[in-house]
This record gives sequence, structure tokens and C-alpha cells, in this order.
Amino acid sequence: MSARRIGPGRPLPPGATPDGGGCNFSLFSRHATGVSLLLFEPADAAAPSVEIGLDPDLHRTGDLWHVYVAGVGPGIGYAYRVDGPCAPGRGLHFDPRRLVVDPRAPALHGAAAWDLTAARRGCDAPGPAPTPPARTARGVVVEDRFDWGGSRRPRHPWWRTVIYETHVRGATRHPSAGVAQPGTYAGLIEKIPYLRELGVTAVELLPVQAFDPNGIERRNPLTGARLQNYWGYDPIGFFAPHEEYAAGDAVEEFKTLVRALHAAGIELFLDVVFNHSAEGGADGPTLSMRGIDNPIYYLLDPADPGRYLDFTGCGNTLNCNHPVLREFILDCLRHWATAMQVDGFRFDLASVLGRDRFGNILANPPLLELIAEDPVLRDVKLIAEAWDAGGAYQVGSFPGRRWSEWNGCYRDDVRRFWRGERGLTGRFASRLAGSADLYQKGDRSPVNSVNFVTCHDGFTLNDLVSYARKHNEANGEDNRDGAAENFSDNCGVEGPSPDPQVEAMRARRIRNFIATLMLSRGVPMLLGGDEFRRTQGGNNNAYCHDDETSWYDWSLALRNADLVRFTRGMIRLRHALPMLSHEAFYAPAELGWFGESGAAPDWAHGDPVLGAHFHPPGATPRLCALFNAAERTAAFTLPEGPWWIVADTSAPAPGDIRLEAPSALPAGGGLTLAPGSLTILLSAASIPG
Repeated sequence: MSARRIGPGRPLPPGATPDGGGCNFSLFSRHATGVSLLLFEPADAAAPSVEIGLDPDLHRTGDLWHVYVAGVGPGIGYAYRVDGPCAPGRGLHFDPRRLVVDPRAPALHGAAAWDLTAARRGCDAPGPAPTPPARTARGVVVEDRFDWGGSRRPRHPWWRTVIYETHVRGATRHPSAGVAQPGTYAGLIEKIPYLRELGVTAVELLPVQAFDPNGIERRNPLTGARLQNYWGYDPIGFFAPHEEYAAGDAVEEFKTLVRALHAAGIELFLDVVFNHSAEGGADGPTLSMRGIDNPIYYLLDPADPGRYLDFTGCGNTLNCNHPVLREFILDCLRHWATAMQVDGFRFDLASVLGRDRFGNILANPPLLELIAEDPVLRDVKLIAEAWDAGGAYQVGSFPGRRWSEWNGCYRDDVRRFWRGERGLTGRFASRLAGSADLYQKGDRSPVNSVNFVTCHDGFTLNDLVSYARKHNEANGEDNRDGAAENFSDNCGVEGPSPDPQVEAMRARRIRNFIATLMLSRGVPMLLGGDEFRRTQGGNNNAYCHDDETSWYDWSLALRNADLVRFTRGMIRLRHALPMLSHEAFYAPAELGWFGESGAAPDWAHGDPVLGAHFHPPGATPRLCALFNAAERTAAFTLPEGPWWIVADTSAPAPGDIRLEAPSALPAGGGLTLAPGSLTILLSAASIPG
């Protein structure tokens, strides 16, 4: 790299900001005594082209270290050396021998190249630089020149939203995906026609914030293969799309995916992680924040600052309500929402965002209010995983009306009802009607509830009806990891079964779950691949498997095409009947509950058998849903008809869903449901539209 003109630079904005003539670099560090900027040209160069030491008198304003370097533009890599006290017992880990990554870097190169053994050496370890430059990730300067082609955000209202949760790599990595660039943002673009035909309105991606996939050093005890950080819930480049998910330039390719989804009328949500980082606990690697200003970025034990408070189960907890971290998180969300055009965010372990510097849950967390009231984020959808590993469980009480929540109560109650537990009828009805017991008291609405039966964390829908217990032996943790109670049922046989009766029962239960999800008020979320019975072989915590355990086998979509058709039909039915997705709770005159005789159900003690009559004034057609999770037949007396059967999960395909040609029910007759089945009736011979 030729000599560059160097100027004092500006403190704001933090990060790397090119202007056409050069680039301004600004890094926060309150406790540092010295900072050096290293440039790599190109970004993948083995060694830095230049190292620029920053003079505190010229290049520091408050806690921000800054410098302007002329001639630096897109594609050039950068990293920092940060000097200061090495006092691990006081929570200070400065080490000028190692390179650290700017957590605000808009792109990251080499996240898989860290020498983690060296990075775990403490600042007080003797010897040369623990991390040679050739084995260090670095930020990349990015200039926003992307042509959005006039694309517009779909801006679907919450009531219309149907979410499809998936993994960028896993969705298309399997050879059966048949895409040109498997396992990438570009590969996912090729699946957009499928998603559009399915009827979903939003894709929610597991983390794409840059992470180190090699952060797990265990091996699969069954195969000997090294395990990988597959899910990506260990970010290190919070502003940067993960490099290994791109066939080319990660930033450009991610934006191309967003543009293509928007053109298809599909929104993009990101699962974001602001509760911890990849640096782990006291024995974890120093990659970025720990070496930049550990006491600011992380919650430290007040009695022993050498220890981290851990409310995440990952070794550390970000100090989310420190003003510096609040600004960092807000800027990061604005970046993804504006520069990358993301439509919504799901916040992993969101209860952490409401903890103070001692780890206490705040009554009115300033960060959550800032996010909800930020004018830039005003139209962005916000979803909280309203719990954390420190014991907080805030489902139904997460602060702020703008926040929707993953409704874990919905998941558990619906699972328990459909496996035939007695006494669950009342709770099941509440979940079906929008969980008013959880949300109405806070002047919220059904769309504050994101309803799901399965998600990435746990069994797939196929495995929920095929395994009575978890099978996580391949994770190398002696099957101790993952939830022990899944409210699952194997239908009499553990794992795959050649018995057609067992398989028929499993297929029926899967249809029951999908139909229930689409009939429920709130926002439905479908786990990717559940619509064609994707399996993880009973593993309910496949976070470490970048292999066929987690990859989508698209041949199943052909083998189980009838289930794909059923799912598509149920989503279509939901879209056609706004009364199923209205943003208000049902009034007594809009929804009636009944048992087999037509009288009031036995809410507390009876069999899991229930009828629901949806009849909002002025709404046509009316809908009647009958649920029989018992091991016996259920003979229902129906509300006054006429009625046409549009779905029957006990019927073989294509009779399981008949939107085009429903069968008429004889006038005045009742209806008998097979054990473990669901039937949907309409008061008209066709659905609207």
C-alpha cells in the first residue's frame, strides 16, 4: 500500500465511513491508553499494509479514537491493536500484541480463520503476539452503491403476516435443493417461488450477523467429525452479514436476497443476538469487545470483576442498558433496517435487554423503549423471545405494546392438547382465540402473540410426533443438552416406522398442528421444512450440526407433496377469512364454544374434545372447527347450518383439504370425528376470493 495522507478524522459516526476520497475510522474505548489502526489491501492480504498509531492529542475525542486515511475505499480490510491495563482480575484484558475486530464493521472477512487456541491466551501470557495477523479476521470497508431497482417493502400488516423460520445455509445446502449456489443467500433466492406459492408473507432467518463457525472444538462422538457452530448464535460482527453464506460479496448478495423477496411480496425478518457475543466466559477467546473495553461491553460480577455474569448460558452477557451499548444496539438495528432494508427483528433471549448492570430485571428498560420508539424503526416489526437463561420468563408481560412475543405457552398447550392430555381444553381454547389471558390485560392484542408449535430450538414437527424423548448423542454432551420436556409423543414407536398405521397417525397429527396454527388468532410461525416432514433424527438441539442432520432434504417435499398441499391450503384459508387473523380479541358474540352435545364444554376435566363456532356479525361465511384429541370417536351436534366440510385431517389426500369442492353435510345432521382428528366446516360452498 502506498503512503496515504492521514488526518485527525472525526469521532462520529463510529465505525468505518468512506466518503469517496478516503475513509474515516472511529473506535470506542474508554479505558484504552493507545490504539493503532492496521489496514489490509486487499482485505484477504496475509499481512497489514500499514499500521497507524493514533496520537491521543490528535485522534481522540472523549472515548472515541478516530483517524481519516485518504485513498482508502471499499474492499480494504482493517483491524485494531488496543493498549491499556492488563488486569484480568479487574476485568481489563488489553493486549497490544493481538488484533481485534471492530464490532461495527459493515463486513467481515475471515471469521473462520481465527486461531482460537492463541486467542484464548490471556493478556498476561508471556510470548509474542497471540494472534498472528494471517490468522485474524478483519473488518472490510463498504460503500453503499447497491441498486435497489425501485423495490418497495411489502409492509404487510401484522394480522396478515405468516412467518416461515429458516436457516440460510440449511435451506439449500443439501444436494436435493437443486440450486446453483447451495447454502448461500443466492441459493435461497431460488426457493422464493416455492415460498410464494406456499403463501407465507415473511421469512425469518436464523442469525446472519457474522460469527465464527469454528467456535466449537468438540467432535461428534458417533462419527468423529468436528462439530460446527451451525445456528450462529455467537456473533462477532454485529453489523456484518455472515461471509460464508455468500457465493460472492456478502453485503451485495444479502441485499440481492432482500430485493428479490420484496419483489415477491415477502418480508425478511432477522433473528438478532444482542445478549452475548462469541467471546464466551473468562476462558474464552479475545476477538473484539473483550480487548476493546471489556468493562463497558459486558456485565461483570461486582464482587469479582474477573468473572462474567451469565444470563445467556453462553459465558457472558452484554451490558445492554449501558448508554454506550444502547447506542450500539440502536445503531445496529438502524443499519440493518435502512442500509439492508430488513423488515423485522426477532430478538434472541430478549429478557437480557431489560437487565441492568447488576443483572436485575428493570421495570421500564430504557433500551426496549428506545427501540420501540425510535423514529427510524417505527415501521419495523419487533419480536421478543421473552425469556433468558437466567430464569426470566416474560411471555405475556414483555414491556411495551409494540413488542410481539414468541408465545411459549401456545407451543406447550397446543402440544399437550393434541397428545391427548385431559384438562387442557380451556387453555387450548385460549390459545386458539389469541391468548387473551396473556395479552388482553396489558391493553395488547392477539398480534402481540407469535404462535408456533415448533421452531429451530427443539424438535421438528415430524420428530414431535415420532420421538418420545430427545436423541442428542451426536452433540457430544452425553445427551444432557436440549429441553428434556418436549410434550412429544411417538405414536407408539420411537423413530421411523414401517407400520402404515403409525405413519398415518403421525401424518394426521402433523395436519392437526398445522391446521390449529392457521386457525389461531395471533401471528403464525411455521418452522421451515415442517410442511414436508423434515427430520433431525430426534435431535432437539441441532445447533452444532452443519450436516444432513440439519440440511433440508427437498426430496421429502416430493414424497410428502400431499402435506405441502395441505399446508398451502390452510394458509390460503387463513388469508381468505380475515376473522381468523383480526387484530382484536373475539367478543362473546363472535365466537362460541361447545362440546359434543352442543352444550358448553367441560373446560377443566373432560376429554380433549372441543367445538368452536366462529360467527362475527356480518362476516361470511361462518366457520366451525371441531377438535378431537381423544383416543375415541367424538360425535358432535353442530350449530345450525348449512355446513360444508373444507378440511378433515382424518381423510386421505386429497380429501384432507377441499377448498375448491367442499362436501356438503346433510341438513340437521351431526358429525362424528375419528380419534385424534380435526374437521373444519364453512357455511358456504366456497371460500371468499
